[in-house]
Amino acid sequence: MKIAYISTYPPRECGLATFNQNLVNALGLNSSYNSEKSFIVALNESDDLDEHNYPKEVKFVIRQQNQQDYIDAAEFINNSEVDTCIIEHEFGIYGGNSGVFLLSLINKLKKPFITILHTVLKEPSFMQQTIIKEIAAKSSKIVVMSKKAVLFLNRIYQIPSTQIKLIEHGVPDLEPIPDNDIAQSDLFRNRRVLFTFGLISRNKGLETVIKALPKIVNQHPDVLYVILGNTHPGVVKHNGEEYRDSLKSLAKDLGVENHIAFVNKFVSEEELHQYLTACYIYITPYLNEAQITSGTLSYAIGAGAAVVSTPYWHAEELLADDRGKLFGFKNDNQLADILGTLLDDDDKHKQLKENAYQYGLNLRWPAIGNVYLNLLEDALAAEQKPQRVIPPIIDVERMPALNLNHISLLTDDTGIIQHARFGIPNLKEGYCIDDNARALIMALMAYDQDKNQKALKLIPVYLSFIQYMQREDGNFRNFLSFNRNYLDEIGSEDSFGRTIWALGYLICTGPNNSYREFGKELFSHSIPHFKDLKYLRGMANTIIGIAYYLSAHPGDEPLVTEINRLSASLIRAYDQNKDGDWHWFENILTYDNAILPLALLSHYEATGNTKSFKIAMESIEFLNSFSFKNGYLNPVGNAGWMKKNGKNPIYDQQALETMAMVLLYSKTFNITNDDQYLNLMHISYEWFLGKNSLHVPLYDFETQGCADGLQFNSVNRNQGAESTLAYFISHLAILKAAETEYETLTSPLVEADKYS
Repeated sequence: MKIAYISTYPPRECGLATFNQNLVNALGLNSSYNSEKSFIVALNESDDLDEHNYPKEVKFVIRQQNQQDYIDAAEFINNSEVDTCIIEHEFGIYGGNSGVFLLSLINKLKKPFITILHTVLKEPSFMQQTIIKEIAAKSSKIVVMSKKAVLFLNRIYQIPSTQIKLIEHGVPDLEPIPDNDIAQSDLFRNRRVLFTFGLISRNKGLETVIKALPKIVNQHPDVLYVILGNTHPGVVKHNGEEYRDSLKSLAKDLGVENHIAFVNKFVSEEELHQYLTACYIYITPYLNEAQITSGTLSYAIGAGAAVVSTPYWHAEELLADDRGKLFGFKNDNQLADILGTLLDDDDKHKQLKENAYQYGLNLRWPAIGNVYLNLLEDALAAEQKPQRVIPPIIDVERMPALNLNHISLLTDDTGIIQHARFGIPNLKEGYCIDDNARALIMALMAYDQDKNQKALKLIPVYLSFIQYMQREDGNFRNFLSFNRNYLDEIGSEDSFGRTIWALGYLICTGPNNSYREFGKELFSHSIPHFKDLKYLRGMANTIIGIAYYLSAHPGDEPLVTEINRLSASLIRAYDQNKDGDWHWFENILTYDNAILPLALLSHYEATGNTKSFKIAMESIEFLNSFSFKNGYLNPVGNAGWMKKNGKNPIYDQQALETMAMVLLYSKTFNITNDDQYLNLMHISYEWFLGKNSLHVPLYDFETQGCADGLQFNSVNRNQGAESTLAYFISHLAILKAAETEYETLTSPLVEADKYS
């Protein structure tokens, strides 16, 4: 077994680093483990690759906030001889919002891996919950160290128990040393030591022990409270030694300054074990219950120490069955009483130590290492099983169910509200015709898909809004306040074109004659403004709308003339800007880019114009050349856009851009019947579900809304109309394409072809 470990690693002073090193050493004791070919991928907190003088087993270093390093690390592992990987997870050691950059690594990784969760939060944020779910979905197994963590993963993260393995925190395989140097030191000699160790920060609750000391030392003057450990680096960075100094001041105020000692250093495990076996009572006085795993507590039990602790989650489990004593959070009086009892009663003290020691024998690293090795062997065996037959490109059963609740929440009797704060409509922003045009298309698609009655009720709301926004001259306003006041006189060409698209689609697919005739009336009234369009995207949207109109009224010669004239403008722009490898309509790619070739494909479909088809296919291949690096969609980012012969800036990515790509490949597949475009369509759609550069879904399975954008280290959690409609239009387009694929796969001609 050859293993790659992804975590922090010594000499970095970090609990995960120590755990990782112990795990490496424990697995190294097994004869089936190949230590020569195994290696460490270490996490650095800064960009300085020489920050730590790593040992030779560290073969790759990831800079925490450099996303490309995570992708490169995956490639490094993929190209190595390792069989499996172990990922240690703690939110604080990985880069991006809540450590989201780790997903870039695991989604690129081709080796089976298990993930050890050192923290499982009871109340995770959206990003934290999303990241853990994604890790669980990709891992062969999730390892946790307490029963409470299993419960949380089941109930809060919806991760099944079959995906989870409970393995308790390992402890050093050490026995008490007869001539313990620490016990014989000046600090410990002739003292009964209360002991706490670990990185010092306010959440450790050390002041509770100090407040209990006056009552204790009054009866037991030989008591000394020793605090071993450096102040947490994050605390030092922002507050220096303020907390440590406050503890010293508190001890002085209480008159117990001679009964407290700080040992300000990071010690080896061997030395730590001497401290634990030399102390009389070990104390963890943490301030709240939210501690799912405590390595320090496990070490104390493993060393056979008498332990007293507050009842945080891990302590409640580990100290059960009289392996330790519990006192209330911040309750120094209760702590003093418990400590007094143990200091007075040697038998109780010895029994506590014996119970801890016997339990700790099961936690020693050699035994724990064997459990991990067996788990990795199972993961590797499962990976090597024959894979099932390749499924259809579009697996409808894996898609979220169609749920229009968020759309309904955003819609009132006027129309659909533009924006939302998280999932709540932001009424202050009012309405726009852009969104109501998209909403009309979405509702028509939903009704066409499965006669969705909720969608049917929404159609007249959006259609009525469009009618309300049409001026007497046939043009359209765009913005409307919440109290139904017009906010502009004439909308943009983009909003005009999108409205024509929606009306054309209604004329083509409307559920009844009344809607189709009403749509045709609004459409016809706007035709005089087609000739005034100057910008490519306004023209492109209008071309698509006319093409839908012509599919219902193919003999309308004036509209054929209009679509030819508008398409000629796109063709002319392409001819003027095409240059070498630059096959595009402008000298920059900005927003809604896929609409341009989609318009020419629509023109070809309506008129048979082969030049439009040729240019559309050339520009599609150009889009493809940079949009799908790393196997997922990277739409053009809006941070400066993509200039001629430049690079795609990647972020921020917008849902509208992805919807346009989905619709483009849908149309291309329908025209060419080439499965590569069906595949690109599906990959583009999966951008919404997490197949993107951050590997985080923008579709919110709780609200049924869609996040407003993908940022360089997070998602924009607002769920307005534009992004949510972009998702549902894409979703419905995929369902339609799946029907076509299914009909093709099940046709008699295909069946006969299989056996020819």
